Amino acid sequence: MSWGTELWDQFDNLEKHTQWGIDILEKYIKFVKERTEIELNYAKQLRNLSKKYQPKKNSKEEEEYKYTACKAFLSTLNEMNDYAGQHEVISENMTSQITVDLMRYVQELKQERKSNFHDGRKAQQHIETCWKQLESSKRRFERDCKEADRAQQYFEKMDADINVTKADVEKARQQAQIRHQMAEDSKADYSSTLQRFNQEQWEYYHTHIPNIFQKIQEMEERRIVRIGESMKTYAEVDRQVIPIIGKCLDGIVKAAESINQKNDSQLVVEAYKSGFEPPGDIEFEDYTQPMKRTVSDNSLSSAKEGKPELKFGGKSRGKLWPFIKKNKLMSLLTSPHQPPPPPPASASPSAVPNGPQSPKQQKEPLSHRFNEFMTSKPKIHCFRSLKRGLSLKLGATPEDFSNLPPEQRRKKLQQKVDDLNKEIQKETDQRDAITKMKDVYLKNPQMGDPASLDHKLTEVTQNIEKLRLETQKFEAWLAEVEGRLPARSEQARRQSGMYDGQTHQAVTNCAQDRESSPDGSYTEEQSQERELKVLATDFDDEFDDEEPLPAIGTCKALYTFEGQNEGTISVTEGEMLSVIEEDKGDGWTRIRRSEDEEGYVPTSYVEVYLDKNAKGAKTYI
Repeated sequence: MSWGTELWDQFDNLEKHTQWGIDILEKYIKFVKERTEIELNYAKQLRNLSKKYQPKKNSKEEEEYKYTACKAFLSTLNEMNDYAGQHEVISENMTSQITVDLMRYVQELKQERKSNFHDGRKAQQHIETCWKQLESSKRRFERDCKEADRAQQYFEKMDADINVTKADVEKARQQAQIRHQMAEDSKADYSSTLQRFNQEQWEYYHTHIPNIFQKIQEMEERRIVRIGESMKTYAEVDRQVIPIIGKCLDGIVKAAESINQKNDSQLVVEAYKSGFEPPGDIEFEDYTQPMKRTVSDNSLSSAKEGKPELKFGGKSRGKLWPFIKKNKLMSLLTSPHQPPPPPPASASPSAVPNGPQSPKQQKEPLSHRFNEFMTSKPKIHCFRSLKRGLSLKLGATPEDFSNLPPEQRRKKLQQKVDDLNKEIQKETDQRDAITKMKDVYLKNPQMGDPASLDHKLTEVTQNIEKLRLETQKFEAWLAEVEGRLPARSEQARRQSGMYDGQTHQAVTNCAQDRESSPDGSYTEEQSQERELKVLATDFDDEFDDEEPLPAIGTCKALYTFEGQNEGTISVTEGEMLSVIEEDKGDGWTRIRRSEDEEGYVPTSYVEVYLDKNAKGAKTYI
């Protein structure tokens, strides 16, 4: 099958077909180009996506990636980054192996097609010229034959006419002979031209056109083969990256399988464990005791008869909150226990916030107030928090992390020790390097002056010594914390028993003071001094170990309250605050504005919203 023999008369159609083939090839090139652009854009979007969800350095997100689920997600992001790289490889390979190669081939194909069809047109023009020569020779031969025939007829007519002279007849005969000769010459020329044209035409249809069409056919077949090879390359480029993409996907599956829910749960425990013991049982508080006083408001004996044995609570209440200054303790003992003022809308005479008490209300003696202080556990937390809030106001986070729960403090100290050890190792390596360089300078003075390194060596040595001292300090704190944690509950029980004994001793001393007075009356000043000694000397060391109470809900201030007494806090109408201790029946609610500012406000001045899972959750309005 050859185009030269089968399509010898389809020159124009072949020209159109070959142009269509080049257009198809250019269309495929455009398709591959757009595919490479898609791959590049896809890879870019994947990289941006991976970068977007990468944890930021030195941020809280980076700490969250210690969990196995977060580590798996991070591995997925890294694998997606590699996955995007493979799509970039696809784009690069398609560009270099297909697009660039085909574009160069299209240019060559266009040149070859142009040359072949130029030869074909040239052959067509040649055969058309031969045809025109043949037609011209044929017309001349036909014209000469007609002229010769007319001359012969004219001669015969003149010869038959008797009136015509002999000279005219001779002239007509000569003219006829000339025309006959011209006709013979035209015949010979037409015959040779016809033979030559037939020869050219045979060569055109059997030699030139078949050769040209054969070249065009071969060119078109090469184009078809080339586009097929490009399609194979197109598939192979994708196939080459499939194993690597498969590894990326396998990496994602492996990361997913590495997720360990138990390990993550343990990390949550390590991250948030405080080290405190759960709170013990709350003791019964007898509010009918003031009704049992029959002897005198200043009598302690009647109070002792109706009051149960004084204790400071269970394990979680094993510490008393001491205050060294006498006037501050007295202020705290009296202020929070005053009846809360009614809200401004009330018609009570004492409606002014935090105003004076009603004239009808009698102030209870200090002995009874002290007994209420010793047995009222919720208020103890208030005194602790007030002192802790004061310390936080005066400065930043303590260097020994004493503001943190024991377990969290231990972790912070351990991390600090590890960081310091790394710094020491770094400085030690630097010192060793400087020492080696100094030895080299000593052996080869031309390389440098050994004395120039003394200052740097001394500086590094001093840094190492400072870091070691710092490490020893933090290790001492760490050892202290680690020594306390295991025996914490036992220590709390011992302290609880110790406080019970000291409480009995304080009450006994108060009774002795009353009995030793000349008139048998009870002196508040003497009892205050003894109470302060018990509080300030025995329990001050345990004061700073307690941690902030967790918030059990929120509240909204309904009215403005000016907290002028010790233990109270000022609030503004509409202000939102955290609730850390609900009303225990005395009309006061303990709130916190920030980590270092907390106190009591009247319960009627706020609208409280406790958490659903909080113990005894209810709403006060």
